[in-house]
Formats: sequence, C-alpha cells, structure tokens
Amino acid sequence: MALEELLKSPCEWLKGDGPDNDIVMSSRIRLARNLNGYPFCTKLSKDEEKAIMEEVHDATNSSELTKKAYFLLSEDLTDLDKQFLLERHLISMDHAGKRTGATCLSKDETISIMILEEDHLRLQILNSGFSLQKCWDVINRVDTQLEERLSFAFHNTLGYLTACPTNVGTGLRASCMMHLPSLVMTKQINKVLQALVKLNIAARGLYGEGTEASGNFFQFSNQVTLGQNESEIIDSFERVIRQIIENEREARKTLTEKKQDRFFDQIWRSLGVLKSARLINSKEATSLLSMLRLGVDAGIIQGLERERLNELLIFCQPAHLQKLAQRNLSSSERDKERAQLIRKTLRSLDIL
Repeated sequence: MALEELLKSPCEWLKGDGPDNDIVMSSRIRLARNLNGYPFCTKLSKDEEKAIMEEVHDATNSSELTKKAYFLLSEDLTDLDKQFLLERHLISMDHAGKRTGATCLSKDETISIMILEEDHLRLQILNSGFSLQKCWDVINRVDTQLEERLSFAFHNTLGYLTACPTNVGTGLRASCMMHLPSLVMTKQINKVLQALVKLNIAARGLYGEGTEASGNFFQFSNQVTLGQNESEIIDSFERVIRQIIENEREARKTLTEKKQDRFFDQIWRSLGVLKSARLINSKEATSLLSMLRLGVDAGIIQGLERERLNELLIFCQPAHLQKLAQRNLSSSERDKERAQLIRKTLRSLDIL
C-alpha cells in the first residue's frame, strides 16, 4: 500500500524548485550510525538483527519527524519494489540487494532511514535544488531525536564509528545530483572530473556508487569525513558545487552564442524523436530527455515545466513503468510503454 501511495505522489526532490534547480536537481545529506553493544552488520546474528530492528522501530515511532513514516521491511518487498525505491533514490543499491533490514520513509520522501545497510542506520535527507544547508538542518534534528532514544557507537577521538573506515568521524556524506549537458557537449567534463579527484570529491552516475553517468547526470559527494566537523565538510563541498554550477553556466553561454545552430538543432531533434518514437530504451530516453531539459532550462523550449520533465525521467525507468502497468514487463514491452508514456505526456502540452 505504501508504494502505491508513493507512485501517486511526486517526489519532493523532483519538484524542480530550490536554488540553482536548472543545474542541481537534488541535494542530499547522509549520516552513517551504528548502535552500541552490537557488532557491525556483517557479523550480526539473526537475533541481533531483530533486536536492532525493534530498537530502531521504537525510536522512529517516538520521533516527531518520523513517527508517521512508513516502515518497510525488506523481507516484505519484492525485487521490483526495491528497484522502484532505488529509482526514486530512497535506498542504495547495496540495501536493495539485501533480504534483511528495513527502510523508514517519510510520506513526502524527504527522509529515508535504511536499517541494516552497510551500517546499522543510514539516515538520508533529500531535497530539490541546491539545498544542502536545508538538508543538514533537517537531518541534524532527526539525528538528535533518534540519539535521545538510541545509543550510537562513538569514540571521543575518532567520532562516530562505522563499518567502513572512510565514514569514521562525522559519518556525513553530502552529495548533489547535477545536470551538466553543456560541459559534456563542449568536452570540458573530463577536466572537471579530474580536478574533483584532487579535491577528494567522488563522481558517480544517476544511482550513486557503482553506476556510470547517464544522460549527462552526475552525482558528486565528499569522500572525507574525518578531521572536519559537519559545517566544515558542507561549506567546503558547497564551494566546489558552486564552481561546477558556474562552469556549466559558462558552457551553456558558449553553446548559445557560438554554436547556436547546432545547439538548437540538437535540442529540437531530441524533442522530435521523443514525440514520435514507438520504441525507446532507458538509456536513449534519458539522453534525449536530458537535451529536452537543457532546452527548457535555456528558454529555447516553452510550455513544459521542469517538474513534469523531471517526473518523466523517473517514470521512464524500468520499475516505475512496471508499477504503472501493474504487471511485469519484458525489455521490449518496457521500450514500448516508455515511448508511449513520453508521447502521451508531450502531446498533451502546448510546447513551442
């Protein structure tokens, strides 16, 4: 029932609002936490897993921010359900592959707590646009409320203790999902990615760790959590993201002023294919919708709201298509349903 409700309501992070939302699709803050008195997840017994689940369930039920949230047991979810949550960026690939654990999920999808992922708890706040500080304000409150009821593993010198040494300290990961088509088109993206490596910033694809960039969408996150406090990590990361935003804006200006005919042609061709295709796979749809989004953001295409376009990007993914169809679909059936969904959406709009 919970997933059906999610399908009917748009994700908060897809609203297309928030600062710099033409380039930054979403911002996320994640905290890794473990409970005192238990080994890390790989060493837990079944009884210990059950005990942690009960403790966390009681704590989230008592917290003001999560007491009305869905509590989804992994064992009750099908593989399709998990893929659906992954496509909405509410759980990780690692969590989707597990049969144990749970996900505590607020109804507006801004708060997601993965239980028994790599760590006992992975707290996540997800918002639209370049809104890291907003994410931090909320997750700090969630963390504080849970810590009033749970004893987190903490070392006076090292900070919060985590299964992976790279998360020790604050346990904080800040990330932004960015749309960078102009940097890709002007062949500047590799230079940007090489610079980020030196700044200890990880670059990943649409669905985080283990995925490659698709449709000009990149997910950037900090790699250092030890030796800095939360505010320092977020401030440092924000400065990097602002520079990437500036680079993308400059690249868009170059395309508009110096390569206008080719630039405009590519955008209008993308719209033409999307409005007429009868079969389209996920990779091609993401790529063409990326160009269409650029056309909307650059003011070239009018009559299409960014929120509607963002939703198309998600609802064209395999699990969403099957949830909409209410049945399992083969790859070829998905290609047909995807093309039909895009045509129907675009033809219902007065696009100029």
